[in-house]
Amino acid sequence: MIEYQFKEKLEENDYIHIGEEFEKYSNKNGVTCEYKPFSFVAIDDGKQIGIITGNSYYDEIHVRDLIVDEEYRHNGIGKALMNQVEEYFKGQNFENINLTTYEFQAPEFYKKCGFEVEYIRENKDNPKLNKYFLVKHLR
Repeated sequence: MIEYQFKEKLEENDYIHIGEEFEKYSNKNGVTCEYKPFSFVAIDDGKQIGIITGNSYYDEIHVRDLIVDEEYRHNGIGKALMNQVEEYFKGQNFENINLTTYEFQAPEFYKKCGFEVEYIRENKDNPKLNKYFLVKHLR
């Protein structure tokens, strides 16, 4: 009997399993996946003050989360974390960096970082929850 469980936090073996299965399926379809999670952290005097996480796969980089502690915002840390991602993946033949954000979060920040809006999914009940799909082409 198949059992289903909620997992609040994935473990390293879970990420390995995801990567292996993505790779198998991709290979069956003549595509290289190379699924790899990544993260960069900003640390001030031993304290983590910001983090960016995501995955690289196929020919793109997907940013999942970017957060800077409130008292450190507006000091260039978010942009510096984004630059870390771009520098790390520079020259590795990726087509783009993509991400999503909400109206109340940071669409203007990402535009300043060179991202273009591909699509906005409107939330008719709460415009603050309009979801922005953004891309930055690398080639």
